Amino acid sequence: MTRDQSESRPEVRIDRSDVGLRVSVRRLSEFVDDRPVFRDVIGVLTSWDDHGLVVEPRSGGPVAFPEKLLVAGKVVPPFPARRAPLPAATPVELQRIAGRGWPAVEQEALGEWTLRAASGFTRRANSAQALGDPGLPLPRALAALRGWYAARGLPAYVEVVTPGSPEDLRAELDRLGAGYAPTLVLTAPLAAVARAGAGHERVRLSRTADADWMSLYRRVSGDPAVEEAARQVLHGGPSVWFATVPGAPGQPPLAIGRCVVDGPWACFGAIEVQPYARRAGLATTVMAVLAARAAEEAASGAFLQVEAGNDGAIALYDGLGFTTSHTYHYALLPQE
Repeated sequence: MTRDQSESRPEVRIDRSDVGLRVSVRRLSEFVDDRPVFRDVIGVLTSWDDHGLVVEPRSGGPVAFPEKLLVAGKVVPPFPARRAPLPAATPVELQRIAGRGWPAVEQEALGEWTLRAASGFTRRANSAQALGDPGLPLPRALAALRGWYAARGLPAYVEVVTPGSPEDLRAELDRLGAGYAPTLVLTAPLAAVARAGAGHERVRLSRTADADWMSLYRRVSGDPAVEEAARQVLHGGPSVWFATVPGAPGQPPLAIGRCVVDGPWACFGAIEVQPYARRAGLATTVMAVLAARAAEEAASGAFLQVEAGNDGAIALYDGLGFTTSHTYHYALLPQE
């Protein structure tokens, strides 16, 4: 046997430490007429334990098989996202996509509006999405909204989108003395995000936020009800991925991120980096790996929501090619 023939033989070049990376594996699938049939799959290795391996390809659902059927495997680079035009979407459509990717624990319709509650975990999941007609005159609609949140011990926030919310909503909120917090919605071609950063092999992907990931997420208090609501919200959405840059053995992660793939759009959030690990490009790398996975699922546009005063985050997103699609406001109704 020549050296070239030896090097071309299938080999298992992965182990359990590669969970979270994109891999190419070959497995024994079946025997036909006493001949083995092998099948290949490329995707994220999401699990490898005593029950076997699980690989999530770009479509078709997870592929699970026992370790003894593994014939060959290797780590492969992130999906090579191809340049594509930014998908068309109105502010209303983007807000609805964002809502699906951050679903509240409790939701109730008020006409075309959606009342959302999640034990106070984030304003997005604890505000009324005021898109369209509430089916009531505005004063009555806002009174009903305020009562709904009061019954849950929550402040009454309204998500006001222009265009999208009733034209006279802002005037009615002003009359009531509401306070406002502006938020920017930024969009970018997904391929530009996927090609950014370096050291992509450091990032691990998962379908769940484990204890390490949660330890760096700074928006969860010690309240058990809030923590449970946070887990439900974080894991909700059409196709949710969590990214982690592990720290040293026994140490917390250096960086995390989250992405939800919904059709042609990938919504990013929860990008966090340890203070001592900042300015090393980890946030960019986390977003790049998440973007590559979203592109593998056929997404072509990226978007995110960021508070208008978060200058550091906005500078990061500017560097990745994000531009402002629209602005919305959280309006806080004063207590009666």
